[in-house]
Amino acid sequence: MKKILILANNDIGLYNFRKELPQRLLRLGYDVTIALPYGEKVEKFKDMGCNFIETPMNRRGMNVIQELKLLIQYIKIIKKIKPDLVLTYTIKPNIYGGIACRSLNQKVIHTVTGLGSVFIRDLWIKKVLIKLNKFSFKNACHIFFLNKDNQDFYKNIKIIANQQQISVVPGSGVNLKEFQFNEYPNNEKIKFTFIARIIKDKGIEEFLESAKNIKDKHLNVEFDVVGAIDEDIYINKLKEYEKLKVINYLGHRSDIQAIMKKSSCIVLPSYGEGRGTVLQEGAAIGRPLITCDTYGCKDNVDDGYNGYLCKSKDYKSLQNSIEKFINLSFEEKKEMGLNSRIKAEKEFDRDIVIKSYIDKINKITKML
Repeated sequence: MKKILILANNDIGLYNFRKELPQRLLRLGYDVTIALPYGEKVEKFKDMGCNFIETPMNRRGMNVIQELKLLIQYIKIIKKIKPDLVLTYTIKPNIYGGIACRSLNQKVIHTVTGLGSVFIRDLWIKKVLIKLNKFSFKNACHIFFLNKDNQDFYKNIKIIANQQQISVVPGSGVNLKEFQFNEYPNNEKIKFTFIARIIKDKGIEEFLESAKNIKDKHLNVEFDVVGAIDEDIYINKLKEYEKLKVINYLGHRSDIQAIMKKSSCIVLPSYGEGRGTVLQEGAAIGRPLITCDTYGCKDNVDDGYNGYLCKSKDYKSLQNSIEKFINLSFEEKKEMGLNSRIKAEKEFDRDIVIKSYIDKINKITKML
């Protein structure tokens, strides 16, 4: 039986966005082991038939001792499992999993899920990460990117070589059976919904500023903010805007589909995404989208067809897009929602993504 080892940083993300891959691998007869920090979805992976190895990590910190411990853990796990192929997701598993695989001459497929805040901002650590990525990616069997901009960025800074096997998939895709089309809501008020972690790079500043200005002019609109606060500066700021009745802050929620169904339009003015899964999910449900013309976001919207694109880090541009949407008739808004679903079925179906992975995995392991 061929063995697959999956390295990731979070059980929830792996389960919500990629569970179909281990399911398909198990059905094909692979032995699948998942190594990541323990969390609420781990038991679901076990019930599925996956083996599990708890692998603690600090997802955001850069403590040298902790990073070395993670690298050593990966080396030990690979030596113990002796997998035929390793799959890695997100920055730390890509880097340290890649270094471990290279040192052990282990076959590996990396997935670049996004650039992350470190690459968006010009931080000193960016130079260190570029060097680590270059080393860890050098001998990879294949590298998947979620958008072409990220692929081009990695090529331009020479993290990957021109001769390396690379391809672009449409994010993690959407399970269209789980995210079914829902009729466009005939709300009394036009509801704009921001769904993301509450950090600057997701465009929360621009969303709040636009909401404040629009609320002064339009009485028939609502602005909902959904997501956990990951930067403390926004704890009081969201309270302040809620007190002023600019927004409704709904906090971290697990019932995202229910929230999307009540929404008139999903808004994500992010500075950059891997592929913007929340936008793809909103499209699948049949909601118009407003997002930025930046990497990982712009691929989800055909401007004027299923939503609008605005400039990144520009609240006036975002405000203009929101006001354009407000001025549409109900039928025009409804048509945009239908167009979102059509685009989701053509481009965002998770089966497209899973097939790409299975084809590469089978080829590398020579199982089929």
